[in-house]
Amino acid sequence: MTDQNQRTSEHGVAPIFLERWSPRAFVPQAMPQADLLTILEAARFAPSAVNLQPWRFIYAHRDTPAWEKMLPTLYDFNAGWAKNASVMLLLFSQKTTKAKDTGEDKAVISHAFDAGAAWMSLALQAQMLGYHAHAMGGVHHDKTAEIYDIPASYRLEVGIVIGKRGDAAVLPETLQAREGASPRKPLAEIAREGEFPG
Repeated sequence: MTDQNQRTSEHGVAPIFLERWSPRAFVPQAMPQADLLTILEAARFAPSAVNLQPWRFIYAHRDTPAWEKMLPTLYDFNAGWAKNASVMLLLFSQKTTKAKDTGEDKAVISHAFDAGAAWMSLALQAQMLGYHAHAMGGVHHDKTAEIYDIPASYRLEVGIVIGKRGDAAVLPETLQAREGASPRKPLAEIAREGEFPG
């Protein structure tokens, strides 16, 4: 058994899987570009079906024009706490690609799955560098497509913020109580031999 951050694993996973969680309280400070590029490099090496690598990122450092442009893509609830992070990103996945034989559009069935692999690689690399990453589904899809002129073949998956963990006291009282590593379902509830778990 492994125990970290009040999380306990039933089997001996590496501590980073228990240590990684998604805080909302961040220290409002800059991140060196070299650190961000290392984090994105980890995402670049995520696995994908037929090596399509269907993920794309737009990023913005805090206190820059790019940050001011990106912040409105988040739902107000998320923008309220994400504004203290060091870096904000938008993660897109490629829904279609051109068939090599006909040149016609064909669906990329695993686009969201593959983009999720890139997100996890990013999150773990951020953790290894002493940062925390938090992905948010609460993003304005239509507004983002307009702001950045996103091709129709791509879908916005999530917004992401990365930064150094801050004091929970900076959050509204309702969020302070939630600021901690969340529990996980028992393994037997999510994985079962020979039949669907549930």
